[in-house]
Amino acid sequence: MTYFQLDTCLLRPWREGDEEALSRHASNRNIWNWVRDFFPYPYTVRDATSWVRSNKTLQLPNNLAIEIDGEAVGNVGYTVRDDLYRYNAEIGYWLSEAYWGRGIISEVLPVMVEYIFRNSQVNRIYACVLDGNLGSMRVLERAHFRHEAVLLQGAIKNNKYLDEHIYAILREEFDAQQKQRG
Repeated sequence: MTYFQLDTCLLRPWREGDEEALSRHASNRNIWNWVRDFFPYPYTVRDATSWVRSNKTLQLPNNLAIEIDGEAVGNVGYTVRDDLYRYNAEIGYWLSEAYWGRGIISEVLPVMVEYIFRNSQVNRIYACVLDGNLGSMRVLERAHFRHEAVLLQGAIKNNKYLDEHIYAILREEFDAQQKQRG
C-alpha cells in the first residue's frame, strides 16, 4: 500500500471509516471558495461515502488522504490528462481549515510530486489556482513550481469571473532538483 509518514501528517489511501471526518472537514465554504465546483458544498456523508468508495479500490491511488491524529482532514491527488495532454497531470489539494498555516501542504506537495513522477510517465505536473489564493500560490512556489500563465477571467466562482494562475513543474526540472539535493 501507499503510505508516507511525514512530520506533519500521514498520507495514505482513502478507506472505509473516513466518511464522517471527510464530511465534517470538507463541508466548509472557505475551502469550497478555492476548489472546483464539482467539490460538493455542503459536503454530506453521502458525498463522502461516494468519494471513499471511488478511491479505495485503486492499487496505485491517485488521491491520498491527509491524516492527522487518526482522522482524514484533507486530500492531495492528481488527474492524468488525455489525448495531446496525456503526459500532463493536474495536481490538486485541500486541507481542513483547522490545519491551515501549519506547513502541512508544503510538506505534502513535494512528496506527491515525487510519487507522480516515480509511478507514471507524466512529464509535466501543473496546478490551477484561482486569483486571490495566495497561500496556495506560495505552497506551489516553495515546491519549485514555476508560474507559467494567467488565464484572464478564465474561471467563474461564486458568480464572479476570476483570473486563473497556472503553475507547473517538468520532470527534467524535478530530476535536476533531486540531483542538487544529492
